[in-house]
Amino acid sequence: MKRNPYLRDEQPGCTVRPAATSRNWGQETSLSLTAEKANIMQVPPDLKPGCWGAAGGALALAVIGFTWGGWVTGATAELKAKQRAEQAVVAALVPICVDKFLQQTDAGANLVDLKKVSSWQQGSFIEKGGWATMPGSSSPDTAVARACAELLGQPKS
Repeated sequence: MKRNPYLRDEQPGCTVRPAATSRNWGQETSLSLTAEKANIMQVPPDLKPGCWGAAGGALALAVIGFTWGGWVTGATAELKAKQRAEQAVVAALVPICVDKFLQQTDAGANLVDLKKVSSWQQGSFIEKGGWATMPGSSSPDTAVARACAELLGQPKS
């Protein structure tokens, strides 16, 4: 057995019985467990810069991916999906609100009153008029009311 250069005093080995095979059935093998551990635990010095480079590269990849690459966490993706779904629902309900507003007998007068109100209160004006309350709902939808007021306030093209 070769002497391990990493150990100062080689300790005597212990007797180990390997798994039975046709070649070594009943034979005893002497191994120095400390010498084996020393060989396993040693990391070649040439490998350390590569490990640091891999760790640095992984960190750089994560930073670049999450800042410029468009990567997001699951919670952020779920939040964005919820916002897009809400926007799609509002976009689908706004024409109903506008139609309800224009179907009123005094739509012209209401439109003049809507334009007199400041822009940040126009959503409340639509809510109070009941035009943002959708069929099957008991209360007006604030997002629909704001979008409806914005659409009604645009000049006709």
